[in-house]
Amino acid sequence: MLLYDENMKTFIEIFGWFGTLLVLVAYGLSSFAILDHESIIFQSMNLVGALGIGAISFYKKAYQPAWLNVAWGLIAIMALIRIVL
Repeated sequence: MLLYDENMKTFIEIFGWFGTLLVLVAYGLSSFAILDHESIIFQSMNLVGALGIGAISFYKKAYQPAWLNVAWGLIAIMALIRIVL
């Protein structure tokens, strides 16, 4: 059971850092007009990034950034639905 806990902790840490990187890269690409904010790629990066940051925030019981990223993810989902439909 301890190995599972360590593996899960490592996975969540990596996922959190990956999420942070995705959000920053998406923001940078959008800010320099390399990626359109209405693209599926941009919104998908924001969604996956929000999931990663939200996961590590909940895991570490940092609820303010966790809930901020729940909202961030919901906005990305709504934007993706609007883009696809």
